[in-house]
Amino acid sequence: MAGAGCCTSARPSRPGPSPLVFPGGEPHSAKIRQVTAQAQTVECILTESPIQALIWENDLVRKDQPRYNTKLRDDKHYPYIRIDVQNRWPVARVSRKMERDGARYFGPFPHASSVRQTLDTLSRLFPQILCTRVITGNDPRACLYYHIKRCPAPCIGAIGDQEYRDIVDGMIRFLEGKDRSLLRDLQREMEEAAENLHFERAADLRDRLRAAEKVIEQEKVAYTTLVDQDIIGLAATAATPVCSSSSSAAVGWRRDPFLMQDAEGETDGAVLASFVKQFYSQASELPEELVLPDELDEAEAIGDWLRQVKGKRLELTVPRRGEKRRMVELAQTNAAESLEHQRAEWLADTSKTNEAAMQLQEQLGLPNLPRRIECFDISHIQGTSSVASMVVFEDGKPKRSDYKRFKIKTFEGNDDFRSMQEVIGRRFKRALVGQLRQDGEAGTWQDPDAPDVPWEYIPDLVIIDGGKGQLSAAAAVMDELELSEIPIVGLAKQQEEIFLKNRTEPILLPRTSQALYLVQRVRDEAHRFAVTYHRNLRGKRSVRSQLDEVRGIGPTRKRGLLRAFGSVKGIREATLDQIAAIPGMTRSTAETLKHALGD
Repeated sequence: MAGAGCCTSARPSRPGPSPLVFPGGEPHSAKIRQVTAQAQTVECILTESPIQALIWENDLVRKDQPRYNTKLRDDKHYPYIRIDVQNRWPVARVSRKMERDGARYFGPFPHASSVRQTLDTLSRLFPQILCTRVITGNDPRACLYYHIKRCPAPCIGAIGDQEYRDIVDGMIRFLEGKDRSLLRDLQREMEEAAENLHFERAADLRDRLRAAEKVIEQEKVAYTTLVDQDIIGLAATAATPVCSSSSSAAVGWRRDPFLMQDAEGETDGAVLASFVKQFYSQASELPEELVLPDELDEAEAIGDWLRQVKGKRLELTVPRRGEKRRMVELAQTNAAESLEHQRAEWLADTSKTNEAAMQLQEQLGLPNLPRRIECFDISHIQGTSSVASMVVFEDGKPKRSDYKRFKIKTFEGNDDFRSMQEVIGRRFKRALVGQLRQDGEAGTWQDPDAPDVPWEYIPDLVIIDGGKGQLSAAAAVMDELELSEIPIVGLAKQQEEIFLKNRTEPILLPRTSQALYLVQRVRDEAHRFAVTYHRNLRGKRSVRSQLDEVRGIGPTRKRGLLRAFGSVKGIREATLDQIAAIPGMTRSTAETLKHALGD
């Protein structure tokens, strides 16, 4: 709630003092009744204005992901298109976060697949650098992308700086929706090439024309406006709303469905307000006008806040009739279609998920249905760069926002048992801290290195990637923490055997059972996540071993060198003058570096 102050939502906690009693009035929704029954304390944060309350409320919801607040699903992971316009040779790439680095950002997009599809189309319309070469203009030959007409090959000097910059500027205008003449120009050039019997050129232009139409004609509607608008439609079941955002900019439309969660009992105005606050606080740019199906809760404060955050006024419109209302109804239809599609997929998966969970509960003798499963894996090479992963599955699906990565800190060497004990101890000590903080107590297991994220969610099942030895090591830590009631098993890869704490013989699940498929997916995801982290860490240490030991090469110079030459090999092959020309480098430091790299 935002206003004179900001109240954070309470999370469920362990049995303790009597719950708070709120005064009566209008009947509360089921969600509000549940949170008030479980809340034991209410913390009020005083603010100077409603705008400041909105800012703090939005930050708290995004950081803590409280259980009872309406939230954009996985809003921390929406991708953007990033164009590094500050570089000499800009390229468009996928980025998972927006930073103040001088680059242009477009998005966010609802799915990684949609942003990658858009990037693929952009590279057909506006050929750009797709490889990782260091551009010198003197390479003896171009890469494959040049021969398939996806790159203009500045690496061999086939295009100059200004010509390449013109291509990038056209790409930016296209993404902004300002390039109205693109389709007409492509059509005209294609016809001219065909008349002049340049059929290969005409075919290439035809493919580019189709790619352009695929992006900017996703929504064919008889509606034209010179105003940059986002038109929002809302469709909802009892528990799952979908906000469909249709972006218009004179020539084109893009439909993006965004799912909301934890919105039970909320009004349409409250759901829309949550969506606008959470989505547009992260958006790279604001439209001039936001066309809504209903009035927002706190509309005036939200408009003032967005103007303060983004430096641009956003007009909020709720049309009742006319063309705008027709477009809102179309957006609502799109939202309903997206919601029905999501519901069909969910129904198809739910029966298998429920079957797998029930089979697992029966086969392993679990006290509860395993809705939340956590799996841990260790990754290293001969004891070096040892790391661990924790992946979380809820209702049979990965919950990537709860994934965690660990560096092994307490020792060095090859000891999977001790590594697993360290990781299990760190994870569940933090769980105890979270639970104690909920009760307002001083935690016995205070961990100063624990990040400020909620760890208190207790899994219904813990899976250790390994056999009896790894399980025994992990179970010993759980017993020491007095958490023996949490079910924990080991999953051995060779025969897919499942080991239980107090059972000598392993359990073999039927080869065709949904339960086996579920635990295999969980284990494989934990292994993938651990190996990826290990490789990244090992790669960074590999670079550090060659550059960071050179006197005079600090983090800033190292970043500049790698940005210019791409790799240590590229630095080694560069001339002394090229290295000395890098901003921040001196000739004496360049000579030291060349000598250290073996030149």
